[in-house]
Amino acid sequence: MLDIKVIRENVGFVKQAMLSRNKNVDFEQLLKWDQERKVVISEIESLRLKRNEESEKVGNLKREGKEPSLELLEEINESRDVIQQQEEQLLMIENQIEDFLLSLPNIPDESVPVGKDEKDNKVIRLVGEPKEFSFKPKHHWEIGEKLGILDFEVASKISGSRFVVFKNEGCALERAIISFFLDTHKEKGYQEIMAPYLVKSASMRGTGQLPKFGEDAFKCEDDDLYLIPTAEVSVTNIYRDDMLDESKLPQKFVSYSACFRREAGTYGRDTKGLIRNHQFEKVELVKFVSPKDSNEQLESLVCDAGHVLELLGLPYRVVLLSTGDMGFSSSKTYDLEVWLSGDSMYREISSCSNFKDFQARRMNIKIKYKDKKKEFLHTLNGSGVAAGRTFAAVLEYYQQEDGSVIIPEVLRKYTNFNIIRSKK
Repeated sequence: MLDIKVIRENVGFVKQAMLSRNKNVDFEQLLKWDQERKVVISEIESLRLKRNEESEKVGNLKREGKEPSLELLEEINESRDVIQQQEEQLLMIENQIEDFLLSLPNIPDESVPVGKDEKDNKVIRLVGEPKEFSFKPKHHWEIGEKLGILDFEVASKISGSRFVVFKNEGCALERAIISFFLDTHKEKGYQEIMAPYLVKSASMRGTGQLPKFGEDAFKCEDDDLYLIPTAEVSVTNIYRDDMLDESKLPQKFVSYSACFRREAGTYGRDTKGLIRNHQFEKVELVKFVSPKDSNEQLESLVCDAGHVLELLGLPYRVVLLSTGDMGFSSSKTYDLEVWLSGDSMYREISSCSNFKDFQARRMNIKIKYKDKKKEFLHTLNGSGVAAGRTFAAVLEYYQQEDGSVIIPEVLRKYTNFNIIRSKK
């Protein structure tokens, strides 16, 4: 959530920032509510002062053995009623202000390229080179089905479209990928967390999924609970309404979870395979950092996410997203895109973002310095990385002409097999 003080003092700058995100915002009503709020607060303070003075008169009279006049008692009651009315008015105004602020995306960092959509993203670097095949490489769903390790037909019977059943060595490979990610990131100093998959609406609101992306979430209708779209939601809310000492930052967490997304508005896109399913597995990296360190921490986060792809021997590229393609809560985002040999193209496998104080302000997470100064800290997160998409990339990149798949060396201690062959 944006700081209303920043809007109040720099409305032209904030309006331009929203325009760069393809959002034309009229701040006139917000500023009007902000002014009304100040007036009502001033009136409430004056009324409380008057009521306190009148109550003090009553107390003094009673101590002197005298009865306060009926007129004085009526004035106190009237003051109480007016204060209550003004407090109700203040609450209504504050709710309107909060709803308005919750609808605004984050302000892009000055280093983010201005653009309308993904066409304006900037490729920062390429890591590794895609290999040439002596045969036409197949898509991962073709490979997986022939090897008997992926079954989309059975998944559709059980749950509908955009689900998958892992079988046989496929289960072991998916577990191996997840375990490899967790172990590698823990070696980099991340603390492992396993948090709930069901979270309250306040938790979804804190990270920016609500109210903007409510249609993309799976909600339990009988409870105030949502299935998480990413472990970012559970892990970032660990410190909601907390204050962390400067000496304890940065804090770095890694968390495996199943993730659940409706993928609203994407029907017809990536309907085959593991790229865009309603349920998938992911390892998430979350950081709580000091504002002065957040830019540097974002760069290291990107390196940590890329490190696991490099160890797997998978080519990828790092892309800096434009203002028109960034996520709602992000101030700056790098996407890591892995090479998929079946399509001969790069596809997103991780998004690493610096939210600055946007999420912390929503969740009221502050940092306390040695000099007792307090301010909102910065949060960052990135996929470290998506297990299903890694599974797809491994199948496609390490496929052999006979239909078998070689297991990358770093995964073999988890799988206990070096190759997956067709059982037919």
